[in-house]
Amino acid sequence: MEIKILGTGCPKCKALEQNTREALQELGIIADIEKVQDINKIMEYDIMFTPGLVVNGEVKVAGKVVSKDEIKEILQEYV
Repeated sequence: MEIKILGTGCPKCKALEQNTREALQELGIIADIEKVQDINKIMEYDIMFTPGLVVNGEVKVAGKVVSKDEIKEILQEYV
């Protein structure tokens, strides 16, 4: 599983990354997590606001921090 956290390093971006890491750990999923901070690369995902969560190339969340439980629901689609 490939996961990307889109954001420039703001507190919301860091919170989304932390929630994602915790969700992965609780589900026992091993995934590659990449932080995408380059604004030009973020724009390639066609999101208006960060943070963003991309799972296997598909934007799942944009413009908000979602809870660990919400991320777990998203990730379970790919298990």
